[in-house]
Amino acid sequence: MKAFSFSSISCALIGLIVLASHPVQAQYKESNSLTADVAAGKLPAVDKRLPAVPLKMNLTGAYKPGQQGGEIRMLIPRARDVRILNTLGYARLVVYNDKYEFVPDIVESFTVEDEKVFTFKLRKGHKWSDGAPFTSDDFRYYWEDVANNKEISPSGPPIDLYADGELAKAEFPDELTVRYSWSKRNPNFLPRIAGTAAFNLYRPAHYLKQFHARYTDAATLAQLAAKERRANWASLHNKLDNMIETDNPDLPTLDPWMIQTRPPAIRFVAVRNPYFHRVDQNGVQLPYLDRVLMSQADGKLIPAKTGAGEADLQFRVITFSNFTFLKENEKRAGYRTLLWKTAKGSHLALFPNMNANDPVWRKLLREARFRQALSLAIDREAVNQSLFYGLALASNNTVLPESPLFKPEYQTKDAQFDLARANKILDELGLNKRNSDGVRLLPDGRPLEIIIETAGESSEQVDVLELIAETWIKAGVKLFPKPSQRDVLRNRIFAGEALMSVWTGLENGVPIANTSPIELAPTSQYQLQWPKWGQFYETKGQMGETPDEPEAKELLALYDQWVNTGDIAKREQIWHRMLSIHADRMYSIGVISGVFQPIVVNQKLVNVPDEGIYNWDPGALVGMYRPETFWMKQ
Repeated sequence: MKAFSFSSISCALIGLIVLASHPVQAQYKESNSLTADVAAGKLPAVDKRLPAVPLKMNLTGAYKPGQQGGEIRMLIPRARDVRILNTLGYARLVVYNDKYEFVPDIVESFTVEDEKVFTFKLRKGHKWSDGAPFTSDDFRYYWEDVANNKEISPSGPPIDLYADGELAKAEFPDELTVRYSWSKRNPNFLPRIAGTAAFNLYRPAHYLKQFHARYTDAATLAQLAAKERRANWASLHNKLDNMIETDNPDLPTLDPWMIQTRPPAIRFVAVRNPYFHRVDQNGVQLPYLDRVLMSQADGKLIPAKTGAGEADLQFRVITFSNFTFLKENEKRAGYRTLLWKTAKGSHLALFPNMNANDPVWRKLLREARFRQALSLAIDREAVNQSLFYGLALASNNTVLPESPLFKPEYQTKDAQFDLARANKILDELGLNKRNSDGVRLLPDGRPLEIIIETAGESSEQVDVLELIAETWIKAGVKLFPKPSQRDVLRNRIFAGEALMSVWTGLENGVPIANTSPIELAPTSQYQLQWPKWGQFYETKGQMGETPDEPEAKELLALYDQWVNTGDIAKREQIWHRMLSIHADRMYSIGVISGVFQPIVVNQKLVNVPDEGIYNWDPGALVGMYRPETFWMKQ
């Protein structure tokens, strides 16, 4: 099943890496950093650590087999961003290949029957990072003792394990076979498994059982919970069982690198996983790099620190606005600055919170014509020329021209700069009274002042908002940017306290008809324009608010229709109807798309492609380009 296509956009590296499973045959080479532990009996030899059928990575052409050893440095704006390690490693049961098809990774093979039955075959001899066997018991533990345990998961299994309200049937026929099935289609299952935000259907049961009431006595659990200052055993289990956060060095992993540093810290160290399941064509166990070092720094200083040569691989918290500065310092600091294409529906978009608590604002933000007026009052070409040298696209938040689903009207509807029309619409909405500063007044007499909240991680967002503010004030709308931390921002949006926010647009800007349109319907709390509607969907009605707008209800119905048909023509029709609704209703206000992302790479770091696609999901930022194959010249 194909789920994503960049059409004419090329993916330089992964087309030169062939993933194939091969039984252990050759003489495998021991890592220098592990030789002493093997000699001392602390670790078995490499051929005993690998699965019977490891995943072989054939590096060809410009991408060459390397040598083990060395380390890379990265900069992160906050300690919690150490979780990017899970994205960097991009080890999943199933992953995307160069054609954005699903191929085996952690599993040896898989089969899909009519998008209803999914069977996974595990690798014999595969082990966790501590050497314990990785088997179907780890899947059984997650299913029975985590997802379906009311104390650990009060809301029950995650929405990803449901298909149209039907919970999956999970089966574990033997230690190497796992099966999930539904009577209805679940086309989102593989995309979630292969997704950047890891959806792990397994847990290291041998480690976590010691913190679970089913396997450990109450007195012992009470002592362990008190030691960690947790209210009960379930809270303790949830704290220690967080495979994405990467904050528990004791938690075994299947990733290429395993974290060694406990928070709080400002410098985090991750070392090679001696049991990682991938090898190169010469029998060298991956990853090549022994260590990944992540140092915390003020986000505002990260571009400068990167330009000073303090990072060997940097893509986070640097933007196109830093490109000139970074290029100027390449020779002195010993790095090269690459420009990768991006694939988001909008590089930056404004998200009016239709679930805002303030009743006056909620009514106004739910008025599509108000959102259209705000869009018409943005001079996107000025933003493009001022900040992106005219190289980006002035665009709504929609699919990109590279997508076969693209239509020009999706990109341009109500997106041309037209102050006269914006003012006319605002007048017609009854917002025709102004104060002495020319700012329009709300129906209750308050000035029409919109606070747009940002995550505060990049000055680029504030720069864009300042340019928007210059034209919005001409329409009688006052804009105030408000930077805050990402978690604070999201919590304010979820709670209905934030009126509007700025974030990136559609994650997948180049879909095909078989790509899930789940982003276009209110299905997630993280959709900033309708968080409470999305929460209602995610929690199966236990939390949030039921959508009460006809078009939002139609989007949910259309999404349901897409899920329940396998007809490609029907799916294409559904996509176009959903895209048309978004263009008409302007649920988010796209500003600019097609922006290039700088990737800073140490001159000695090998196998990082000159050209690539920088995208969160699918793509895992740089993870899909197999960082475990990057290596450092000595």
